[in-house]
Formats: sequence, C-alpha cells, structure tokens
Amino acid sequence: MSEIEQTQDTGTDAPTPVKANARPDAPPPGRGPGHGPMAGTGEKAANFKQSLKRLVSALRPERAGMISAIVIGVISVALSVVGPKILGRATDLLLAGWISKDMPEGMTREQVIEATIASGNEQLAELLRRLDFVPGEGIDFAAISTVLLFVLALYVASGLFSFLQGWILNTAVQRTVYRMRQQVASKLQRLPLSYFDKQPRGEILSRVTNDIDNVSQTLQQTLSQMLNSLLMVIGVLAMMFWISPTLALIAVVSIPIAMVLVAIIGKRSQKLFAQNWKSTGELNAHIEEAYTGHSLVKVFGRQREVEAEFARRNQELFEAGFGAQFISGIMMPVMMFVGNLNYVVIAVVGGLRVASGTMNIGDVQAFIQYSRQFTQPLTQVASMANLMQSGVASAERVFELLDSEEMSPEPDGVLPVTRGHVEFRDVEFSYSPDKPLIRDLNLEALPGQTIAIVGPTGAGKTTLVNLLMRFYDLDGGSITMDGTDIATVPRGEVRSKIGMVLQDTWLFGGTIRENIAYGRPDATEAEIVEAATATFVDRFVHSLPDGYDTVIDEEGSNVSAGEKQLITIARAFLADPALLILDEATSSVDTRTELLLQQAMSALRTGRTSFVIAHRLSTIRDADLILVMEDGGIVEQGTHTELLEAEGAYHRLYQSQFSAPATEEAA
Repeated sequence: MSEIEQTQDTGTDAPTPVKANARPDAPPPGRGPGHGPMAGTGEKAANFKQSLKRLVSALRPERAGMISAIVIGVISVALSVVGPKILGRATDLLLAGWISKDMPEGMTREQVIEATIASGNEQLAELLRRLDFVPGEGIDFAAISTVLLFVLALYVASGLFSFLQGWILNTAVQRTVYRMRQQVASKLQRLPLSYFDKQPRGEILSRVTNDIDNVSQTLQQTLSQMLNSLLMVIGVLAMMFWISPTLALIAVVSIPIAMVLVAIIGKRSQKLFAQNWKSTGELNAHIEEAYTGHSLVKVFGRQREVEAEFARRNQELFEAGFGAQFISGIMMPVMMFVGNLNYVVIAVVGGLRVASGTMNIGDVQAFIQYSRQFTQPLTQVASMANLMQSGVASAERVFELLDSEEMSPEPDGVLPVTRGHVEFRDVEFSYSPDKPLIRDLNLEALPGQTIAIVGPTGAGKTTLVNLLMRFYDLDGGSITMDGTDIATVPRGEVRSKIGMVLQDTWLFGGTIRENIAYGRPDATEAEIVEAATATFVDRFVHSLPDGYDTVIDEEGSNVSAGEKQLITIARAFLADPALLILDEATSSVDTRTELLLQQAMSALRTGRTSFVIAHRLSTIRDADLILVMEDGGIVEQGTHTELLEAEGAYHRLYQSQFSAPATEEAA
C-alpha cells in the first residue's frame, strides 16, 4: 500500500504520486481477496474474439475515413488486378507476331487456319483461332508498347491510390490510439486508491505504455495490409473465374487449407502472446520496485536475490516470447508451401490447356500471376496473425484496466466556506470485508483546534486521515465539515480545503520553486519566498548552486531527507488551507530544526483545524485534544496532562518512549 502526499487538490481526482510499499494498517499484499502482486492480471485465458471485436469497435468514430479508405482501396486493387490480364494481351500480341512472321503474305487469317486444319494439326488451329494476327506482318511492337504503357499508367495510378489509402488509415489509427490513451488517462483519474494499492506500479505503467504502443503498432501495420489483402483476394478471384473457372476452382482449394492451418497455429500462439505481455508487466514491476529501492537493496545486501528474481522473470518472458514468436512464425513457411503447391498445379493444368488449344498463353501467364497474387495476400494474413495475436493480447490488458471498478460517482453538492468544524459520526471502514478496522468511531474537532492522533502501528491513524481526504469511501456512518457530509460534495471540493504533509515525502522533477508552488500555482514570487522563509527552506536554499532554481531529480536525491520534508511543509504553508493534516511531518529533521518547525507549525495551525499524527509524543504536548487509537477505535481522549493522570493507554505509550531507556540502563 502506498502513502500519498497532497498539499492542496486542484479539483481533479488524478492519482497523486505514490511512495514506498506498505501502509501498516492496510491489508498486507497477497492476503485477502484481490490482494497480491499481480491480482487480476492475466488470470483468465485471452478472449480473442471478444477483445478483437472491441478493438475494432474502437475505430467506429473513424467510420468516414474507413469507408473512404475502403473505396480508395477498391479502386487501387481494381487497377492493380487488371494489369496481368492486360499484360497477357501483350504476350498474345508477341506470340501472334512471332507466329505470323513466317506465314506467306497475301493469305488471310481464315485461310491460314483452314490450311492448318487441312494439315491435320487441329490443336495449332485452335490456338490460331484465339490469336489476332495478320500473316506475314511480324511482331507489332507499337501495339505492344501501347499495352505496356497503359499497364504502367494503371500501376502508377494504383500506387497513388494505395498511398492515399495508407495515409487515411494511418490517420484513423493514430486518432484511435490517441483516444485510447485519453480514455486510459481519464480512467486512472477515476480509479480509487485501492486499485493502485493492489497493482504494482510497473504493471500499471506497462499497460499504459507498452501495451498501448503494441496496440498502435498492430493496428498500424495490419489494418492497411489486412484490408488490401481482403480486397486483393476478392479482385483476383473475380479475374481468375473470368479467365478460367476450372483453374479458379483449383486455386480456391487452397483457401480452406490455409484457414485450417492459421486457426490451429493461431490458437496455440494466442495463449503464449497473452503470457508474453503478462510476463512483460511482471518484469517491469520488478525492475521499477528494485531500482526505486536500490539503495535499500544495497544496504541489506540483497543484490543476489534481486538478480536471481530478475533472472527468473526474465527467463519466463524469454520462454513466453520465444514460444509465441516461434509458433506464429511457422505460419509464413506453411503458407508459402501451400502457395507453391497451388502454383505448380495451376502451371501444369494451364500448360495442358494451352497445349490443347483451349486457352491463350497470355491468359495462362496472367492466371499464373494471379495465382501468385492470390496466395500472397493469404501469406500476408498468416504473417500478420502473430502481430494480431500480440496486439489483441495487449488490447485485452488495456480493456481490463478500462473495465476496472471506478470510484463512486461525484455528487453535485457544494461545500460552504469551511471554518474547520469536523465531525466523525459512527464511522465504519475496512480494507477487506472480512477484516474490520474502524468500528463505530465518533469524533468532533472544533474550528481552530489541534487534534493529535497517537497509537501503535496499525491502529488506524493514517486510515482516519485518508477517510477525511476521501481517498476511500466509508462502509458506514458519515464525516461532516461544518455540518456538510463530505460524501455529498465532489472529492476535489473537499481536498481543496485541506493541506496535507506526509512522513514519506515526494518531490517532482523540477526546481525547488516549482515544488513549493505546487501547493498554489498562482502564487507570486514573494509569497513563495515567504512560505520558504517561514518553514526554514530559505536557510539552505541559498547554499545551493542555483538557489530556488536548483533542479531536483524525481527521487529528490540531491537534497537531504530533512530538506525534502522542509520543502513539502513549505508547499502546505503556501497553500494556506482551512484544514491541515500533518502525518509525522517533522520526523526527518534534526532536533534543532524540529524545534524551529514546531514554531512554524504553530503559526501555520493558528486559526485552522489541524490533525497531527505523531509517534514522538513530545511533539504534541500542546495539542488541544489527543486521541489514542488502538485496533481502529478511540480508546482515550483528552489533553496531555489529563491522559497522563489517567494512567491508561497514553500513559503506557509515554512511559515506553521516555522511561524504557532509563529502565534498561538501571537494569
């Protein structure tokens, strides 16, 4: 589980930066329903048909472009497929000229054919009947040149239409993927914090980046080829049946063979592609976790274990990727084998028909070209099958994210001007239904009060604050601010009134000035400096090379832990919220700075209600009300003096902090 740092919400439910691994009072990963390093990921077999249908439906807003692409594709393919037929005409002209050059001049075409029949060569006579020739004229190169130029013009026009079709389809695909990224980004903002608690960050990032990129590449590479291949098959089949229905039927026999082979191979490869992308997400999650906590790995000497885990996950990815690519790669040679068999049969049968005089040699030549053009799109479809399998597997993972349960709908209520009167009424909450955490909790914080919350780890202190921030919805009861139930107003409205500083800090990649101004983007330079001065950031900023313009990397490794905490406190100071939440906000600073910060926090808390979660009881002695929590409930409440006099749970906590060392020394 992750802690979230937020100083002031801007009105959106965008996921705030997540830090470190486990909230003590949340269910541990791997326990309870839905918890685990890969909960909900890759557990079901890929539903190829449903995911493919949904992926295609994502193209629906591009209907106009797709229809235009289909029309242009039909024109392009039509111009392309008539080419071999016309080239066959050139072959017939060449053959007729070559045969006619040795014929005696002065004879007519019919006389030559009759003389050939009279000589007993009826097959040659049949061939001559199908040719257009003039005895003794020879080869008509002008006519052949005209035919070739016409075919060249057809192919150029077909290429231009194909280019236009590709441009339209590419635009449609990129718009579709653009919308998909927008949907995912919007979905992430609507997902509850519990979703991010259950999913490793690397796994989410893999779906948002790798999987969407793979979908984009799949659509871009296959959509145009698939459309052209289907149109080519239809066009070529029409031409083949026009030239010779018998040979066309022979060619069509290869279609069911190819479809059966593609189905058998594709069914096996789909499972491997689904596993491949699942393994990719797991490996990304491991890498992100290992290198985010790289220093911790070094401190505890766990490099070997991290490397071994990486090697194991990397091997799983290798095996899944190799298997998927190997099996899907079989499609191409298998389809080429089927195509070559088809080519041989057509060449033999076509040659026999030419020899018998029932077909022109130009028609056989055209038909052989068509047989190649017929098997080529089938081979392309087979070669694209592995891309489709991979792309649909990625699309399914993206759809799983898009189908995840969202936060409850935002109400339309309005939060009045907040004075800081907060009340918990019969609040009940649990992270897991079978493990209750907070039961029947009641609490009232008056405007301007400082409420300190103490208790052992796992007592529910941070959970209480998260409920106030509406990071989670209640199971029962209500929380009100100035009499208004916060469940009846938008989350952004609630969070915009609250400033929050956590023990686990997070700084964004940017300058110190930008990190402080994140609390209030419209703040002036003077206001930023004032907040930095009040929280003692100004003391160390001037020792940095670029002052407030010093760029902090994403992990904040170029400033100390205490300096990071000071910057986050300055961020909250600048936000000037009506309600302040401090979750052990001074734990990372030295004793002297802590004393100074206590003064700053005292000024910051003036006039506003503050909730302070503390483990060091010395920091909350001046709190107006101290709540002692155990097992999700408030067991004691009162001032510091009152609770010590009661000698209950607070007294035991106090004694454990201040008396234990002396007792041990005495012992």
